[in-house]
Amino acid sequence: MKNKQHITFQDLNKWEILIVIAALAAIAFHFLLLTTSFRDIPLQIIIVAGGLPLLAQIVAKLLKGDFGADLMAIIALITAAILGEYLAGVLIIIMLSGGQALEFYAMRKASSVLRLLAERMPSVAHRKNGTEIEDIALDQIKIGDEIVIYPHETAPVDGVVIEGHGTMDESYLTGEPYSITKTPGVGVLSGAINGEAVLVIRAEKIASDSRYAQIMHVMQDAEQKRPAIRRIGDQIGAIFAPFALLVAVAAWYFTGDSTRFLAVLVVATPCPLLIAIPITLISAISMAAKRGIIIKDPTVLERLPTCRTAIFDKTGTLTYGKPEVTEILPRPGLDGDDILRRAASLERYSKHPLAEAILAAAKKKNLILMDATTVSEKPGQGLSGIVDGHEVNVTSRKKFLAAHPEMNAHLPATAAGLECLIVIDNQYAATIRLRDAPRDDGKPFIAHLSPTHKFDKVMIVSGDRESEVSYLANLLGITETYASQSPEQKVEIVRAQTALAPTLYMGDGINDAPALASATVGIAFGQHSSVTAEAAGAVIMENSLVKVDELIHISTDMRKIVLQSALGGMALSIIAMGFAVGGYITPVAGALLQEVIDILAIANALRMTWQKQVKVDI
Repeated sequence: MKNKQHITFQDLNKWEILIVIAALAAIAFHFLLLTTSFRDIPLQIIIVAGGLPLLAQIVAKLLKGDFGADLMAIIALITAAILGEYLAGVLIIIMLSGGQALEFYAMRKASSVLRLLAERMPSVAHRKNGTEIEDIALDQIKIGDEIVIYPHETAPVDGVVIEGHGTMDESYLTGEPYSITKTPGVGVLSGAINGEAVLVIRAEKIASDSRYAQIMHVMQDAEQKRPAIRRIGDQIGAIFAPFALLVAVAAWYFTGDSTRFLAVLVVATPCPLLIAIPITLISAISMAAKRGIIIKDPTVLERLPTCRTAIFDKTGTLTYGKPEVTEILPRPGLDGDDILRRAASLERYSKHPLAEAILAAAKKKNLILMDATTVSEKPGQGLSGIVDGHEVNVTSRKKFLAAHPEMNAHLPATAAGLECLIVIDNQYAATIRLRDAPRDDGKPFIAHLSPTHKFDKVMIVSGDRESEVSYLANLLGITETYASQSPEQKVEIVRAQTALAPTLYMGDGINDAPALASATVGIAFGQHSSVTAEAAGAVIMENSLVKVDELIHISTDMRKIVLQSALGGMALSIIAMGFAVGGYITPVAGALLQEVIDILAIANALRMTWQKQVKVDI
């Protein structure tokens, strides 16, 4: 899979690169000819050759209504030419032309995760066809193909191991720096690096739909989007430009020194915030991607720190989405562990969602399972089979009472959660109760939202029954809940809350999509929903509330760095403007000083790229 958005240095405007080189050569010739009458000719040539294209570019911006720091630059360049300050004029050209190269370098550094992702994807896959293995292009892989992954190779598609035992490094995809054991039946993510053993996987998705391709797609899309935080930068620049121009005119008017007018414009050009903001943004997107968090809409990074209401879906968000056995209620005189062992011996042949929970409960008790024969599981008829010479049936209360209404008084009362009945030799044996277990990180995450991240309200809005929602809310310490809500009702609640304060909505199901889109920030958990779903602004690839905490910290840090770089750079420019007004900074010195300010702003903007760890509170 080739990253068509991958940028190289050659993609920069070649004319601007040549102008920078020529400008530097002109300055060198200027000093070589300093004692002659020809000393200014090299500089004048560059001002004409380099200044006219820049003038055309900036005029085009002005015609589109883009009044920013570049306007000051062109005024400064024209003023330098009129006043005969040719060296200052050439330095301005270097600032404008070289600034793009400097920004490009910073962008490449900030986008390093995306670049590394693109470079590590294999160009071919090894498909097993009987006893033969053939090399094919990734786009030729079909669902169901058997793909061989040799040691240290990268998995080309999502799949399931069918042969081999080994480990894989999934740190680029999950953010966890561990080797994951892979045995038959275990899933494999595209982009994961194989360990020492050969693995054969069955392709579950085609390459373009696999996890790795989805990451690449949304990363590229995020880099192309123009977020609101950048528009704020443009607005600040539009205010700063006329302010600087006014100061420059005042300095000229009150001192009568035209060079001060030029010096003021030079130190205010270009405004560092226009460079620092997009660099910080891409740094944050890259850092999030490395942690398994995909930023689909970059405005999420701006808005998340402002959210004051957190709204959770229940199943798969605050719970694992997997039921657990909570109680086994045997008929008097029967042994609960023996009934569980028989039920689990049968359930291992079932694909029903409750089967895994019953098997887990038996494993927890270290029960030895028995062989089952004549296993049958017809839709709506329950699971049945012969275990140790006895007929065992796993069924529902409704179905059992339909056949044995006289047993109603002998069954335990219904309770919140799920249940199944175990019938042995056509006699009621036990009721097994189950619940969807809350996440281990749920309670500490919710408890820290208010004191650490300034959330004023935490809510559960779920389509589940009232009893289930209330049970979970009590465990987690949430007081405001809405149960049995349809997708349309969820949207109404989210919109009403968003009208009161910025909202963060978290969910993982298709029925959450309208609510995700209606919230100020929508975060989807990617385990059960497509990464490319348009509803959410951010996607957590692994269902973990710790990752949400990481995202909140990333967005908060990004906002701080943006303000530091933009406002700090502007403050330094304003201080320099004061010295220029007083005549302490010449136009040439001002141009060099502004380059230093730009470099400081960019270096600060790149701090997130250099950061190795993301702070978490839980």
